[in-house]
Amino acid sequence: MESRGSDPARPLSYEGVWRFTAPAVGISVPRARHAVRDLLKRQRVPVRDDVVQGVLLIVSELVTNAVQHAALLSPELAVEIAVGAEWIRVSVEDDHPYRPGPLEPGTDQTRTGGRGLLLVREITREAGGSCDAEHTAGGGKIVWALLPFTSPFGGLPARGSVTSPRRAP
Repeated sequence: MESRGSDPARPLSYEGVWRFTAPAVGISVPRARHAVRDLLKRQRVPVRDDVVQGVLLIVSELVTNAVQHAALLSPELAVEIAVGAEWIRVSVEDDHPYRPGPLEPGTDQTRTGGRGLLLVREITREAGGSCDAEHTAGGGKIVWALLPFTSPFGGLPARGSVTSPRRAP
């Protein structure tokens, strides 16, 4: 991992916040996933492949939820990727006010959908990260997930050791 050297205030070359918008339609799901993958590669974010795969699955699930459940009130969605010294935060924002919650394991096994947020929660939990949904000032919502670059499975940061970064203005 790149060192900050003698200037702890100087951001690392891969740190930053990137935001893009997309129409709330199905084709935006793979486009968002590819855009995030390309961003992480272009910025040379020093993250393990299993974490990248988790981030990309989370992007797919969150964008899919916005397309399927918010498009009527929110024809456009925003994807934001924030990269810190040791974490990645992905969020999807839409203008629909409903804050979804994941189905709990074992609920109505005949349903074909509704498990995306459960999957997001499990990926972030297993990676030692966190996820949540928040209301926006405009009445919509942001659903986000934060993952550390490393996983507790490798004897690295334990769950709860990573805190959510502040949102960029």
